[in-house]
Amino acid sequence: MLVKLVLSTLGAYVLYRFISVVYARLTSPLRHLRGPKAPSFIMGNLLQIFGGVVTGIEERWVEQYGTTFKINGFLSQPDLYTIDTKALHHILTHTHIYQKPSEVRYNLGRVVGPGILVVEGDVHKHQRKIMNPAFGAPQVRELTRVFVEKSAQLRDIWKAKADQNGGSARVEVMSDITKATLDIIGLAGFNHNINALGTQSDDVPDPLAAAFETLSASERQLTLLRNLQGVYPIFRYISTHADNIGRAAQAEMLRIGRQLLASSKRDISDTGTFETGRARDLLNLLVRANTSKEIPVHQRLSDEDVLAQVPTFLVAGHETTSTAVTWALYALTQNVKAQTRLREQLLSIDTETPTLEELNSLPYLDCVVRETLRAHSPVPSTGRVALAGDIIPLAQPYTDTQGNIHDTIRVTKDTVIVIPILTLNRDPTIWGADAKEFIPERWESPLSTSIPGVYGNMLTFLGGPRNCIGYRFALAEMKAMLFTLIRGFEFELAVPHADVAAKAISVTQGPYLLSDVEAGAQLPLLVRPVMRA
Repeated sequence: MLVKLVLSTLGAYVLYRFISVVYARLTSPLRHLRGPKAPSFIMGNLLQIFGGVVTGIEERWVEQYGTTFKINGFLSQPDLYTIDTKALHHILTHTHIYQKPSEVRYNLGRVVGPGILVVEGDVHKHQRKIMNPAFGAPQVRELTRVFVEKSAQLRDIWKAKADQNGGSARVEVMSDITKATLDIIGLAGFNHNINALGTQSDDVPDPLAAAFETLSASERQLTLLRNLQGVYPIFRYISTHADNIGRAAQAEMLRIGRQLLASSKRDISDTGTFETGRARDLLNLLVRANTSKEIPVHQRLSDEDVLAQVPTFLVAGHETTSTAVTWALYALTQNVKAQTRLREQLLSIDTETPTLEELNSLPYLDCVVRETLRAHSPVPSTGRVALAGDIIPLAQPYTDTQGNIHDTIRVTKDTVIVIPILTLNRDPTIWGADAKEFIPERWESPLSTSIPGVYGNMLTFLGGPRNCIGYRFALAEMKAMLFTLIRGFEFELAVPHADVAAKAISVTQGPYLLSDVEAGAQLPLLVRPVMRA
């Protein structure tokens, strides 16, 4: 009897939601926008964007439908897709109206908990205010030593492989760079030595890294149930094997996080100063800021809020940077002239351990980093949902299916907006006909664009109050790794260029081999140590 009641209740709920979806489609102010047809009623156009190897379909949609159009989201609900810079500025700055969709927050929260990547409104403002000092320029300067030391360890590992193979070695750089950035965030984030680079295949992996990888792997599958759980909370009562694995991994990360937090508290005196000589890692800085006498006790973050930043640091400070550095090496194999010019500039610096000021004094290194982040944005897109009805202004009017021209677009509550970071970063109307090409020299006379980004006239680190809090950290880490690796090696693609394609890896987009997609993200390169006089 109980089973019948549950099933009938669930059936009634599904019917209600289906009727709601149909009604929303028939009444949506987006219904007269042009846009691509949905190949699937359930998944709409989502699998075309997120479900496989990147095909450039979004750029073709922009060419066909203009800068503002609709796509079909989950259950074919109309979503707004726009690269209009005025519209994006409005969306990114009006955070009281436009926030991350509930399904995004739910799925991301399954990995990072209630950290700064997930929370919204006043909670986000409060967390960010206390966390800001840890990501300021002075703190990043102090952490540069960690970036350089781990980059040198990676360089030495590759050099040993090359020496063992007669002066050249084939290296799968994506996995090794990911290990290096994991080690970096372990030390720079928590003063915790993960030692992923030094771990052999038969060694027991670090428990924090193992729990994080288990949790991430359990969340990478784009399934119908996962979408239903994100959109409709009633489905979250259905527990799967992946859910059980994820909960166990979360519990392990929480246990380790409590140990790290306790260690940070022990290392800070009652006056908020460091009692030991340990590095100023992010967690220590966060604890110090949170216990400052300038912060009233009732305004301080709880231990749970502080602990939520541990997996947040791992997600935001590890996978994105490793993906960016990997794409930089790939791009430099396709532009050998740029690789040679960069190496010559880096070798002109008479040190193996540069400071942040020395890294920032290298103009062509800065050009290469900027161009990588433009042409190969690690996070290709994000999204927002309207919490209330609104009128979005447009820089470029659009013509609807009835022939009417509009210079604004009306959205209703629950309208989803796709923010296509990579598509805008490669928009030929902004960057020129060569927008898809990797040309670092374009930054020697940088364009002044209307893109509402916090860095480099591009959208890679977003803009507005929710721009990437760790962008200075990421830039310094990228520069340190490229400085060390390009000085140390000549790089060449080890597979045909046509075999390399981009594919989604959770929130990032990494390189895959079309001949071996099932193997996951990878980039095989030939590395040859640089011979110096």
